[in-house]
Parts: sequence; C-alpha cells; structure tokens
Amino acid sequence: DEVNVSMISNLLQQNTSIVIAPITHDGNGQLLNTNADTMAQAIATAISSVYEVSLVYSFEKKGVLSDVNNNDSVIPVINPENYASLKASGQVNEGMIPKLDNAFEALQKGVTRVIIGDALYIDHLIAGKAGTTIQKNNN
Repeated sequence: DEVNVSMISNLLQQNTSIVIAPITHDGNGQLLNTNADTMAQAIATAISSVYEVSLVYSFEKKGVLSDVNNNDSVIPVINPENYASLKASGQVNEGMIPKLDNAFEALQKGVTRVIIGDALYIDHLIAGKAGTTIQKNNN
C-alpha cells in the first residue's frame, strides 16, 4: 500500500545494501506473491522524491528482444511510440508487457531512467552500455 521512504533513506545513508523480496500479505496472514517488477517500480517511484533514481530490471536476457529466440536481437531504445508498434506486431508480449508498463509508469512518476538487461552485465547496464533503455518520450 505504501513505501516507507524514510526507512529506506535512513538505510541508504548508512551505506546499507537493501534486498526486498516481493512477498506481501493480505493483512490476515495469507502471503501473496507480488509482481517483482511492480514492487521495484513502486519503490523506485517513491524514493525518486528524495533521490535521483535509475531503475534497472535485470534478468536472464540481454534486454528487450525483437526476436525472443535470438538473445542478440536487443532493441536498444524503446519509447512510447515504438512500444505501441512492438506490442501490436507481437514482438513484445507476455511477461515483457508488465515489465515495460512498469518502466513507463516509473518514468512518468519521477524515475530518471529505466534500463532492462542481463543481470550478468549489471555494471554495463548501470553505465548505460548494455540492455534496452526505456525513454519517456519519442526523442
């Protein structure tokens, strides 16, 4: 329901690495498996009121792929215009759509940049030298 920005900020100021599992509960003890991309977007958006935030979605692919069977077919930049085309053509589908929807929402709500790519190359993703960069507008 909400992100405790002051607690996260205090931990970051103490140079603490934070790991947040996307497990939530319904208030009655029932555990829920919340979408990790949604959780990351909510946290990134919340702390963007205090920090300049880059959101990196890292997983087993090099980025958003134009051909799901070719890990080298990374689409370097996705903006709202080409995202609509990619969805309409079916190039982007299934699990990638929620990730991209969350990426665009994060940008609309204050996150500075969003990059999607291979967790093995996290340093390159953070530096903007790998993966797919998600852009807020069509420039």
